[in-house]
Amino acid sequence: MPNSNTELIERFYRAFQERDAEGMAACYAPDIRFQDPAFGLLHGREVGDMWRMLLGRAADFSLTVDEIRSIGQTASAVAIARYTYSATGWPVVNRIESRFAIRDGFIVEHIDTFDLWRWSRQALGASGLLLGWTPRMRATIQKKARRALSDYRNKAAT
Repeated sequence: MPNSNTELIERFYRAFQERDAEGMAACYAPDIRFQDPAFGLLHGREVGDMWRMLLGRAADFSLTVDEIRSIGQTASAVAIARYTYSATGWPVVNRIESRFAIRDGFIVEHIDTFDLWRWSRQALGASGLLLGWTPRMRATIQKKARRALSDYRNKAAT
């Protein structure tokens, strides 16, 4: 018997694979709470705008997903994202573990975890290798990501 929560997560990742940020956002509840190492904590429309921005910039993007599991009102998945980081032009392969909370057929919480040091070594090169593990570099990466999202949202509003 198909599990509707599993189907929701499959639909979310299908949209992600197709670079369909609107399809991804449609899987979220209006009060979505998202968190990851790069952006920190985002709420509501910020989350859909993050995907619109990232997928709009993504070059050479591909995503594979496996290990989708659903128990009760929770789900999890493991994805491998491959893309060229737009700021440096360097290729990135990022293994992302995701956890979801689901309510009334929508994702209400989405937490992504990945190795930020590994990501920074690929995306930022030497500075990521030398400093990517430090709290200061983590804060710098998060600040830059949040600023990019804010700029994107301001531009989209005009």
